[in-house]
Amino acid sequence: MKLQCVSLWLLGTIMILCSVENHGLRRCLISTDMHHIEESFQEIKRAIQAKDTFPNVTILSTLETLQIIKPLDVCCVTKNLLAFYVDRVFKDHQEPNPKILRKISSIANSFLYMQKTLRQCQEQRQCHCRQEATNATRVIHDNYDQLEVRAAAIKSLGELNVFLAWINKNHEVTSSA
Repeated sequence: MKLQCVSLWLLGTIMILCSVENHGLRRCLISTDMHHIEESFQEIKRAIQAKDTFPNVTILSTLETLQIIKPLDVCCVTKNLLAFYVDRVFKDHQEPNPKILRKISSIANSFLYMQKTLRQCQEQRQCHCRQEATNATRVIHDNYDQLEVRAAAIKSLGELNVFLAWINKNHEVTSSA
């Protein structure tokens, strides 16, 4: 009888710990058409990267910074990088080509939609920002700040595929289309 009680208690404890861990690591669902964003980027990638005057410098690609992000920090880093692109990169980039500008605007609008989704996650207390997440974001901002604004914006746009791949890898993404 005691053995049966201990077994049930142990099983219950394991189930509680698993549910707490899963709840803590639950990723926010990003409901957007990532394929459309990636397609838009691919259509402008060559033109943007051709303007890059610092081919050996990286802002995002140095990203062991992104590769070492723990699951608990994914939401926060995503939220911070979306804000980085919306508030700095897209605003700092001045594009004379209307076709490329439309594609960048489309990507920016998708990022705004993702920000809204992550804001809702944060309001539900599912998107925590720990020091590691803040530090990772700070490294990216510091890399950006080391270049002249126009060059940094071009560089960051040219590296957008790194961020998009990271989103695909770290978020459960559903298509809103």
